[in-house]
Amino acid sequence: MNIVDLFSGAGGLTFGFQYKVKKDKFVRNRQNKILFANEYASQTAQAFHNNFPDIPLINDDIANITIKSILDMNVDLENIDLVIGGPPCQSYSTVGKRQYDKRARMYREYIRLLGILKPKMFIFENVTGLLSMKNDNDEPVLDDIKNMFSDIYGNKRLSYAIKQKVLNAKNFGVPQSRDRVFIVGIRQDLDISCWEFPKEKYGDGKGKLPYLTVEDAISDLPYLNESETVTKYTLPPQNAYQALMRGNCVNLADHFIGTYGDKIRTVIRNVVQGEGKRYFNSLIDKGLLDKKYYLTSGYNNTYGRLWWNKPSTTITNSFGTPSALRCIHPLQNRALSTREGARLQSFPDWFCFCGNKYEKNSQVGNAVPPLLAIALAKQVQRCFKRWEDIQ
Repeated sequence: MNIVDLFSGAGGLTFGFQYKVKKDKFVRNRQNKILFANEYASQTAQAFHNNFPDIPLINDDIANITIKSILDMNVDLENIDLVIGGPPCQSYSTVGKRQYDKRARMYREYIRLLGILKPKMFIFENVTGLLSMKNDNDEPVLDDIKNMFSDIYGNKRLSYAIKQKVLNAKNFGVPQSRDRVFIVGIRQDLDISCWEFPKEKYGDGKGKLPYLTVEDAISDLPYLNESETVTKYTLPPQNAYQALMRGNCVNLADHFIGTYGDKIRTVIRNVVQGEGKRYFNSLIDKGLLDKKYYLTSGYNNTYGRLWWNKPSTTITNSFGTPSALRCIHPLQNRALSTREGARLQSFPDWFCFCGNKYEKNSQVGNAVPPLLAIALAKQVQRCFKRWEDIQ
């Protein structure tokens, strides 16, 4: 398949089409070719380039991409099978302020590019907050998106049939509960009626594998003290997931932690697994801790400690900050390291991130988990195979 990745980030979705799992290892999927990708943030674009050096990358605002700039890369506009990508999601998130701002309107650029690229199929990913977001006219943003998808070319014959579903990453072998909405469009003039979303292999019930937990994901990674960086593994992989993540890595990257002040350190030491801000403040109300530590800012699930024997809660771009959503290590008195966050997203240890701590964590937290992307890629390939078989 010939594929274009828009709003690529560090490359979570691209990874799913570039690689597959074979004999418990990531290997290149030679059936797919990424024609080019686009990412605006410079350090994120550098991370994409470092991990996929053979893919042409446009490090620029998507609004500046034109037919000419695409043709200048020798892209055949008559032979594009699939466009993938997810515009910025922060404006739609139900955590924090929800604003129909410039970022919230970036889906229009995605759709503009679809009009140029005319792929047979597209996959559009975003947070579930998109389902309830409204525009300046108090109309559902999702309706606007679907209407634009259904008549991109001003020609109903070339419109896209739309299918939509919320997928949770934990159901596809990712040790993290992460709901995301996926909108799949299939060009109606091709009569590809074979699309099915990937089946959930993990979960409760007969015939399903048990969910992977935080312990399953990171129990082999070395202990970290404050202000420490560790670059060597001290244990062998403890399970198949850890072996898959490590591959042939000898050195450990991005496993570091900073220094905390007295208040944050006190919070971390006293919050138990599954608890957070409300629990900590209850200790103060009971007279067990000094009132000077009382937490007044943040949501009820901020300053939260993860469970060791459950999937992680959703990894966000601030997972290295204890005052953010639940991101405190279940057994150690610190937030997650960048590498631990990457493990919970299913990025292999050889996948590199660029920039400072915040930039690296944003690259991890904003990505589509690679194992979920691989499940989607399999379904796309099956869909095209069925279509080819009936031609």
